[in-house]
Amino acid sequence: MLFAHDTEMALAAAAALVNTETNGGLDTVAELAAFVAEWSWTGSHRRTRAELAAVQALRPRLRELWVADEDGVVRIVNTLLREGRALPQLIRHDDWPYHLHATSADQSLADRMAVEAAMAVVDVVRAGELDRLRTCAADNCDDVLVDLSKNRSRRFCDASCGNRMNVAAYRARRAVGTA
Repeated sequence: MLFAHDTEMALAAAAALVNTETNGGLDTVAELAAFVAEWSWTGSHRRTRAELAAVQALRPRLRELWVADEDGVVRIVNTLLREGRALPQLIRHDDWPYHLHATSADQSLADRMAVEAAMAVVDVVRAGELDRLRTCAADNCDDVLVDLSKNRSRRFCDASCGNRMNVAAYRARRAVGTA
């Protein structure tokens, strides 16, 4: 494991949230509720259109973490932590051992998501591992990913993009071979 479990989960959840901007899946209050359940978000969840709008507005801000240089990432992280009134503390809940939460359970879902992502990126910056935050290498895909592989080899957001690119490369090689 490269990072602590909660850091890896927060990075994956942030990437999944960012990717809902282009892939859909976060257009309704019900879809937000499903996302919250899928990623095991704890704390208040109001299930309102305003909450949905706040979470949707967070996505482009988090996307910037994948494209900014180190100084830009630090500015974004510090802004998210400041706006979210982060106050790190050790918490244990559900089946998780002690881990960091930096907001109270009654803060807004969008604030908790922003601060959780920012805290995870703090670990990435401190470890000098920003190159693990990537954009999918597939043509016509702008999804983001977190490369947690040991050999830093992950290039695609999911298997379908990887398969599509591998098939295209195979067909291109075949076309050259038959010409």
